[in-house]
Amino acid sequence: MFKRFIKGLVIPFFLLSGFPAVHAGAEKKEENRSWQDESMYFIMVDRFHNGDSSNDFEADPKNPKAYHGGDLKGITDKLDYIQDMGFTSIWLTPVFDNEEGGYHGYWIRDFKNVDENFGTLEDFKTLVKEAHKRDMKVMLDFVVNHTGYKHPWVNDPDKKDWFHEKKDIANWQNQEEVENGWLFGLPDLNTENPETKAFLIDAAKWWITETDIDGYRLDTVRHVPKAFWEEFSKEVKSVKSDFFLMGEVWDKDPQYVAGYTEAGLDSVVDYPFFEDASKVFSNTGGTAGMLANVFKRNQILYKDPFVLGNFIDNHDNERFTRKALVNKQNPVTRIKMALTYMYAAPGMPIVYYGTEIAMDGGNDPDNRRMMNFRANDELIKYVSKLGKIRNEFPSLRRGEMEVLFDEKGMTIFKRTYEGETTVVAVNNTEESRTAVVPADALAENKELNGLLTGDRTEEKNEEYEFILDRETAEIYETVEKTGPNIPLISVFIAVPVLFAGFLYRNRRKRT
Repeated sequence: MFKRFIKGLVIPFFLLSGFPAVHAGAEKKEENRSWQDESMYFIMVDRFHNGDSSNDFEADPKNPKAYHGGDLKGITDKLDYIQDMGFTSIWLTPVFDNEEGGYHGYWIRDFKNVDENFGTLEDFKTLVKEAHKRDMKVMLDFVVNHTGYKHPWVNDPDKKDWFHEKKDIANWQNQEEVENGWLFGLPDLNTENPETKAFLIDAAKWWITETDIDGYRLDTVRHVPKAFWEEFSKEVKSVKSDFFLMGEVWDKDPQYVAGYTEAGLDSVVDYPFFEDASKVFSNTGGTAGMLANVFKRNQILYKDPFVLGNFIDNHDNERFTRKALVNKQNPVTRIKMALTYMYAAPGMPIVYYGTEIAMDGGNDPDNRRMMNFRANDELIKYVSKLGKIRNEFPSLRRGEMEVLFDEKGMTIFKRTYEGETTVVAVNNTEESRTAVVPADALAENKELNGLLTGDRTEEKNEEYEFILDRETAEIYETVEKTGPNIPLISVFIAVPVLFAGFLYRNRRKRT
């Protein structure tokens, strides 16, 4: 009898306390995905994964300037690894046939052939198909500015007009020199020549038709006249209307960089963001509010600032890990801080292979080491969590941004989109920090649930208090304030009362 009584009390307790709170993202509707919703994993084909040793024709892993064996099959084999981290697209360095030593893909010998060290055209088609099966987009690096040093056209009398006069760039502020000079001695293609232009555009359209890729990252954009890009854009989009063009305009002047999106490009890799984010997060003390100002500037300069490619690492600069080490910082902690901001801020996050394991590396070619898949997975798990959060909350991909607090390395901002609000708090200092935000600047009568560390805060006295440990960041979802759980409290009160009554009744029966 006593057991039945206890069971009768315990069952309601579990029934009343066991209902989980409905997650704010549970009822979100599927949306039409656009490029601002993408998160991109950037791969140097030769340095990622060797999936087929039979094509290691020029491989010499001990030589940092030689092929190391990475290939297209290796990337296909690792698509699940990439997707499991939450990435929705991949960007590959050029796969075109390169001259000897062109492991990176930028010394092109044949614009319509796959480099034999990477595999075959069929291998590339398979990679694209497998990515598409996983609902992942594929962006390929495309080069129109130059060929490899020893390209057959260079010494072909019939192709003399296909190149600009051999001359180095002496004045980098002179646009004519920038566009016509031979970059690092590479033969500079004369894209003003109708035959040259027609060939390059035809090659670009051929790859789209042949392989069904989704976009190009266009190399050395500033070295090619804008008139070419305007025509190039129209032609490739005639093949695939939603084809994406993201240019590399390597310059610190945001207005100069933005000018190329007016010439037909959809987006650029945001070098000004890279410069600022590297400084802020490779050391403690910098304020993320400075980066929020970058977005304000981008809203003025760009028609669509949400599709700009944000990055902290790439194949042309020393790795973020090295910058943190030079500053005598823990690179894993610093990368977590930088990526949290990058994933939560407006723009498309691009993660260079190896960043997820805090790969070290100085300038080219040291920043292109072979990927290590046996590294500690602490950072991989963190990147995966960031990817999941960003994919789940549209406000982190599409929302407007407003800074709510920014003092001495502690920054809080919110993202809002169609009634959804997420809040991001960044403590980029070496001590615990507290920040108070008025409720009317955020949302009234809400709870904020931390998605990274599990932190939680709610409105009290018409304000929200945020307390963050040193060098941490948190992303909060905003949910309705639940208040006290009356049924559960009632059970806690009722159980001892009923139990006391049971004992009293049982004692009276005995007497």
